Amino acid sequence: MNASDDWEIHAVKYADRNARTRADSFIFDDNHDAPHAMDYFMWLLRRGDQNILVDTGYDTAEASTRDRPIRLDPVAALAPLGITPHDITQVIVTHLHYDHAGGLHLFPNATLHLQEAEMAFATGPCMCHDTLRMPYTADHICEAIKRLYSGKVRFYDGDAKIADGVTVHCIGGHSRGLQAVRVKTQSGWMVLASDAAHFYENLYQRKPFPIVVDLQNMLDGFERLMTLASAPNLIIPGHDPLVRDRFAAGVAPHIHRLDLGPIKDFDT
Repeated sequence: MNASDDWEIHAVKYADRNARTRADSFIFDDNHDAPHAMDYFMWLLRRGDQNILVDTGYDTAEASTRDRPIRLDPVAALAPLGITPHDITQVIVTHLHYDHAGGLHLFPNATLHLQEAEMAFATGPCMCHDTLRMPYTADHICEAIKRLYSGKVRFYDGDAKIADGVTVHCIGGHSRGLQAVRVKTQSGWMVLASDAAHFYENLYQRKPFPIVVDLQNMLDGFERLMTLASAPNLIIPGHDPLVRDRFAAGVAPHIHRLDLGPIKDFDT
């Protein structure tokens, strides 16, 4: 690959949730009552006239249902990048939880890239359990199924290439078919961990996140993320507000440019 194969990555924050504690983020933590904020992101990959959206966020209807307000509708959040819903023809769905797949219907032209294991999990007997079903919303799963029946879903079983310089890797743990996205950038191979590591601390200190289907897969996944990235500081956690501190601001206050690499050093 040469420089022309490099992708831009834009982290697009559309929501946050600040009334949380460390107990909501880490299974093992001595300071469990301390506040611990969470950001919600989508990620836009761009190379020339190619655009790939990684996850879709969730809309105002879902925000109202779950009493988890959003700051920007996903469509409005992407607008400063010159993106309209009809411009998006490829969406990598890291997993089908509401905050990652709650905006699928907003991008009607998109083909979805999804792990087989995730669809099977979200439509199978595990959803008989309230605890496992809680992060999913039936309408979002139905939208994915509608897209399947219109020929707009591509399934993968493990590692797969989406485009030159973009690959997906099934991690599991947080959900059965959770996939991370590896992207070739000018800074090296960058990994969008999504919820394979919600926070840097999950990854660097090997602290599991409390919503977990398979704890071993989650812990093994931390190691896998390290092997996929060119450097540890090129692993991007899915919900950490520190991302906005460690990477340069982009074209709008809620957008940060990742592919140029971190703007400050940080301990791992």
